[in-house]
Amino acid sequence: MPRTVDRSEQRRQIGTALLRLAGEEGLDQVSVRTVAAASGRSPGAVQKYFRTKEDLLLFASELAGERIEHRMGTLDPALPPRRALRELILTTLPLDEERRAETAAQLAFAVHAAHHPRLAEVRRRIDRELRDALTHRLASLGSPLPEATADAVIAVSDGLALRMLYSPAEAPALLAALDRALDALTPPD
Repeated sequence: MPRTVDRSEQRRQIGTALLRLAGEEGLDQVSVRTVAAASGRSPGAVQKYFRTKEDLLLFASELAGERIEHRMGTLDPALPPRRALRELILTTLPLDEERRAETAAQLAFAVHAAHHPRLAEVRRRIDRELRDALTHRLASLGSPLPEATADAVIAVSDGLALRMLYSPAEAPALLAALDRALDALTPPD
């Protein structure tokens, strides 16, 4: 009897391997061959799921966005507004190895997207979805300017994530800077 293969799960496993590889070694090291090796598959097996390297990059970029949205969705909706906002931001920061690899991959995708229109469109869509989700969350928390606050929070989060990647030892000071920014953006709980 032939074995049933969950195509979606296979694609996710390959995408996860790409995120890990891009996070550890950068996008320059990503190829069908290196992703195949990182995922424990042959290059031909990877090409069954992704015809081109660009298809693979597009999928992995979307997968990284899904992971962030999933983490954001698991937060306790009963948290006080400022604490909820802080927790939302923490879901995006490279505070553990998995998120560090994701953040490094996300930044690599952003740079790559500057020269690849299809990837740029995926990045813009993911950014819009995250902004919309954050705006909705802020509105539900009673923020008087949810869209403007969402834009400011995203800018703060992106800046902190970048600095935490190349200066992980500064994480405590950067988290203190996050608290000061939140004090300026939101009323106290």
